Amino acid sequence: MIARFASRRPLPDALRQEIDRILEEAATERQTDLDAAWRLLEDAHVLSQPWVRPHMRVHLAMLSLGWAQRDRGEIVGQIGRLIVAGPGSAAGRYPVGNTGRSNVSAFKPMPIRDDLARRLDNPS
Repeated sequence: MIARFASRRPLPDALRQEIDRILEEAATERQTDLDAAWRLLEDAHVLSQPWVRPHMRVHLAMLSLGWAQRDRGEIVGQIGRLIVAGPGSAAGRYPVGNTGRSNVSAFKPMPIRDDLARRLDNPS
């Protein structure tokens, strides 16, 4: 499903803090466990999609990790996503639940894990 919001809603403080915490944890994990870092960034992506700035921050973190791994596919994929992520979030048109990695279509909606869905439904 592609999200289509009639009005823009502000990013709740609790959700902003959660996204920040996940990004910090991913930065720490990238030193020792790349798979864990990617999983955290995917979670942050799902949570950030409705909002331009956090969504862009997550894609920048993904680009940085792809760069550190010298993963050409991830680098190219993240550059493309950086081009469309901001406008997509601003317009309220993005593939709900998409994990944001280059190994999945940038336009494919995906199921949202229950714990993340609860955070989005009740961000306080």
